[in-house]
Amino acid sequence: MQTVYLVASGDMRLSANRKCEATQAAMEAQIVAAVKRAGARIKRAHPYDPVKQHGFIDSQKHGIEVFHNIPAGAPVVVAEAVWQHSHHVLPGLMTHHGPILTLANWSGMWPGLVGMLNLNGCLTKAGVKYSTLWSEDFDDDFFRAGLRKWLDSGYVKHKTPHVRAFSTVKVPSGPARIGARVAQELWQHKAIMGVFDEGCMGMYNAIIPDDLLAATGVFKERLSQSALYARMLTVTDEEACAVLDWLRAKGMTFKLGNDPATELTEAQVLQQCKMYIAAVRMADQFGCAAVGIQYQIGLIDLCPASDLAEGLLNNMERPPVYHEETGKVLFEGEALPHFNEADECAGLDALVTYRLWRRLGYPPENTLHDLRWGRHYSSPSDGTSTALDDFVWVFEISGAAPAAHFAGGYAGATSERQPPMYFAQGGGTLKGVSKPGHIVWSRVFIDGGRLKCDLGLGEAVQLPDAETEERLRLTTYEWPIMHAVLKGVTRDQMMARHKANHIQVVYAPDEATAQRGLFAKAAAMHELGLEVTFCGVPRV
Repeated sequence: MQTVYLVASGDMRLSANRKCEATQAAMEAQIVAAVKRAGARIKRAHPYDPVKQHGFIDSQKHGIEVFHNIPAGAPVVVAEAVWQHSHHVLPGLMTHHGPILTLANWSGMWPGLVGMLNLNGCLTKAGVKYSTLWSEDFDDDFFRAGLRKWLDSGYVKHKTPHVRAFSTVKVPSGPARIGARVAQELWQHKAIMGVFDEGCMGMYNAIIPDDLLAATGVFKERLSQSALYARMLTVTDEEACAVLDWLRAKGMTFKLGNDPATELTEAQVLQQCKMYIAAVRMADQFGCAAVGIQYQIGLIDLCPASDLAEGLLNNMERPPVYHEETGKVLFEGEALPHFNEADECAGLDALVTYRLWRRLGYPPENTLHDLRWGRHYSSPSDGTSTALDDFVWVFEISGAAPAAHFAGGYAGATSERQPPMYFAQGGGTLKGVSKPGHIVWSRVFIDGGRLKCDLGLGEAVQLPDAETEERLRLTTYEWPIMHAVLKGVTRDQMMARHKANHIQVVYAPDEATAQRGLFAKAAAMHELGLEVTFCGVPRV
């Protein structure tokens, strides 16, 4: 009987791994049963640790040790029920000679699909051959057929008829000229991307090699989170209070409590305001056109999360930040594009999108989200929401979502404490429900040593309050959410093609301008040297 080795990459944080252990174990039991039905058997490559109280690979060191004991040519399943840090298993997978299958559940609360998509992006960048499958119960026809094919041949490939190369699409001349001009200006004048520590949570796919990035006219300023923290210490309490007062005057709600261990406190929010001011001042000092903070690692031991600061940076209307000596308002009237988790692929995308949308005269605020989860939604209009019969994705990210995307702007936004499981020092998010409207979505990624860009059209839709509430409770309640329908792309096509856990979104005024922006952005990315692919067939 064929033996398949199973590994499970986890978080580096003990609290997260302990909380997620039961869900991972339940999923693995389903996988063991599915593999057995297919005529093979599972051997777990690393045991449950009774001291740590979980069975995850929780460090790169641990992962290397595990793979030393897996036969070089054996089939390996990477089973993910939850978020994971890809570098825990990358060294082993990059040198493994046997078939590799990445496999995830379909759950919003336990986002294995998010962790798997990140790992897939990392493997794609590394040039590692792998297959991928996903399932709600690991007993559906799609999963069983795919598993059988992988066990028999060592590889399973999914159909992606929604994909069209840039060269096969007739891009209208007007948008093409605008996109090319913005790209040429970027390359000629150059831009600096400030990166506050690379490689957040082992996201190898989120690091653009310098030579590839430089070819687009963008260069990295490698900044330190410790320097950001030090700069926070120079911001006065009065300056922080002014930011908080500005937000409250705009109608933003802060859900405050008294217990800093479990609740959001005003002291935490004021530290976040100091981080916002410090980030703007450092961006000005180093001439950064965009910045990315590695918010989940390092700084969580020193101060509250960066989420609030990130969302403020990405909004054109935001609290003023003054130069310490001259009193000049920094980046006045502009957003300072921020890429969450220091994802440089999202950073390049955000910068190009911001400048292009400014040229087109569209609202330029844009953000990444996690491609978190989704399900089909069917309902007639109830007078407050649109009639729908489609697959509606949940896009969520704790930081970087701008208030301009929310119904009601700042007045429709709340700040709620990040889960203590991840953030012992607390800190609030910038939470809101994205307003209905037409969007352009995209993802920059690395494949075959080249920068590439997938992009398509979508629509942020309005769902009934009860459905929104349920989706929030089935995912991460404290985070901003977008209900998204992707045009011409099914759920499984998206999963088969997408090479990251992140997806970039920007609004357009209407369907026609979204189409125009799509073509202009494709032309801009093409002019910068990226290999561009349309996902979903654009109308010309």
